[in-house]
Amino acid sequence: MNPQASLFPSAWLKEAQANLAPHIRITPLTYDPQLDIYLKWENHQLTGSFKARGALNKILSLQPWEREKGIVAASAGNHGQGVALAARLFNAPVVVFASENAPAVKVQAMRELGAEVRLVPGGYGEAEIAGIEYARASDMTWVSPYNDGKVIAGQATLGMETLAQLPPGTQFTWLVPVGGGGLIAGIGAAIKSEELAHSALQARLIGVQSVASPFMYHLYHHGSQDGVREEDSLADGLSGPVEANSITIPLTRTYVDDFVLVTEEEIAQAIRFAWQRYHERIEGSAAAALAAALSGRVNFRPAVVVISGGNIQPELHQRLVNPA
Repeated sequence: MNPQASLFPSAWLKEAQANLAPHIRITPLTYDPQLDIYLKWENHQLTGSFKARGALNKILSLQPWEREKGIVAASAGNHGQGVALAARLFNAPVVVFASENAPAVKVQAMRELGAEVRLVPGGYGEAEIAGIEYARASDMTWVSPYNDGKVIAGQATLGMETLAQLPPGTQFTWLVPVGGGGLIAGIGAAIKSEELAHSALQARLIGVQSVASPFMYHLYHHGSQDGVREEDSLADGLSGPVEANSITIPLTRTYVDDFVLVTEEEIAQAIRFAWQRYHERIEGSAAAALAAALSGRVNFRPAVVVISGGNIQPELHQRLVNPA
């Protein structure tokens, strides 16, 4: 038996796929023959991001009393939208803690979906700490964006769905943007499962972060995120430290073959490229994986590039795609 399979049972992933089928969209996968890459467009997902998958799967799995207590989350914006959308199915109250620097378009979207948004000074890390403390003090249900098996299983459905769309019998390199690691852990569980993936077992899985916020990169390569300095990044959804002892840390060490970093300029170029070549609006976090392919930092082909979301501030997008 593949030792990786026991880390995240395929039954969890199949259950998530069945649970989510009535609630999410099957997003497009397109092939660019010139670059020999397949692009998975999760910017077409509900709420404009893959985060809806994990949030929905988690909240669907809660007991009624857990939802009735109210739900608390911390988010750079996309997870909060997914949580608010899922909670609305059950009329459950939601409080989302976000950085005061979170993009206005994401904050507005969370509020429009019914969430109470509390802005916290600092970055995502400070918002996460505030959210965990508030949930504990208020006896509300905490929904992590990554440190939760049900959330990870929900994100794994992206990998399962993509496997079904890809041509069989080919070994692919997957490029996945990484913040807390929930998406890449879920995709790894799907594409490296003997039962689910079959011929994809030899797939290469590469995580991508920005040089501006390389917390998981340092955890993967050096075993610690101590001393990592964070700077402002176009990839706001990938920013912030990883919760201590997060289950995504051992999962990424098991499933991921490598981590690479891309620069802010490479992210900006990828946002511009996606618009000019495919007429797709993508956010900086999603552009990180495409940047790794375009910059040559990852040259393995054929590759699957996960475009994780499209919730970018309109003025910023306009400025990036039409530079003066």
